Amino acid sequence: MKLHRFPEGLWPVMLTPFESDGSIDFASLDELTDFYLAHGAAGLFANCLSSEMYHLTAAERIKLVRAVLRKAGGRIPVIATGTFGMDIPEHILTIREMHDLGVTAVVLVTSQIAVQSGHEDVLKDNIEKILEGTGSIPLGLYECPVPYKRLLSPGLAGYLAGTGRFLYYKETSCDIREIKEKLSKIKGSPMGLYNANTPTALESLKEGAAGLSTISANFYPELYSLLCRLSISRGEPERIAMLQRNLSIMDAVTRIKYPLNAKLFLSWRGLKINLRTRVEVPPLHYEEIKMLESLFDHFNRLAHQFNLRNS
Repeated sequence: MKLHRFPEGLWPVMLTPFESDGSIDFASLDELTDFYLAHGAAGLFANCLSSEMYHLTAAERIKLVRAVLRKAGGRIPVIATGTFGMDIPEHILTIREMHDLGVTAVVLVTSQIAVQSGHEDVLKDNIEKILEGTGSIPLGLYECPVPYKRLLSPGLAGYLAGTGRFLYYKETSCDIREIKEKLSKIKGSPMGLYNANTPTALESLKEGAAGLSTISANFYPELYSLLCRLSISRGEPERIAMLQRNLSIMDAVTRIKYPLNAKLFLSWRGLKINLRTRVEVPPLHYEEIKMLESLFDHFNRLAHQFNLRNS
C-alpha cells in the first residue's frame, strides 16, 4: 500500500478536558476539537503528552480517541499514540487496536521502545519488530520527553523514513542544525517532520519541515496555522518574520505550569473547559496569572493586526 504524505501545516497536540471529579469531559472535548478545526488545524494529534496520556487508563485512551474521531468526522486526519510501557508484543496489540478505531496513523513514542541506557541499535531493532508485527498500518514517531527524551539520529530518521511506513515525525531536538540534517535524510519519503519548537519554527519550515506540533498552539492555534500558511506561500517576508519573533517571545509564558495555564487561557477565550488536570501542577501564583493576562492581551493585538477572528 502506497502511503501519501500528510497535509502540511499545524498539527495541534490535543489537551484533554476533565470534569471537576477528574473524569473526561467529552462535551468540552467536542468543543475543543471544533476549536482546533476552526482555527486552521491540518491534523490532530490526540492521546499525546499534552493529552495527559500517561494519566489515562487504557480504556480511557480508547474512548478519548474514539470521541475525537467522531467529532472530527473525517474532515482532517487524526493520529494517536499506541506505545505504552516497554513490551513490544503489547505495543503491537495496542497499535492494532488504535488503528482499528480509524486513526490515520498510530504514533510510536521513541522513549517507550528502548530503555534510556539502550544503544540506538536496540531502538532500531525494536521498531523493526513493530513494523513486522503491524502489517501495513501507517505510523508516526514522537520524541516525547517523558519518561525520557529519546532523539533519533539523522541516520535512523532517514532509515525509518525509507521504510515508507512513517507519515508523521514530531521532532523535539530544538536544534535547527539537527533538524536540517534530518530533513535532508528524509527528503523524498512519505514522512513529514513536524517541529515541536517555536523559536526554530519558521527556519524549519523554510528548510522543508511539513509543519508544527508545538504546545503553544493550544493557546492560539490560528497564529501557528498562519505562520505555516505564510511560510508555504513564501509571501510577506517582513510580516512572517515579525510573527515568528512574537511567537518566540510569547512561547516562554506558555511553558509556565502547562497544561493548567493552557486550560485557563482557553477559558478566557470562551471555551467551557475546566481547569482540572491529572498531571500534578501547582496552582498558578498571582504573578503567573498576570503574565498569562499579558500574553492574552498580546495575542489579541496580534490577532487584530493579522485580521484573525478571535473566538
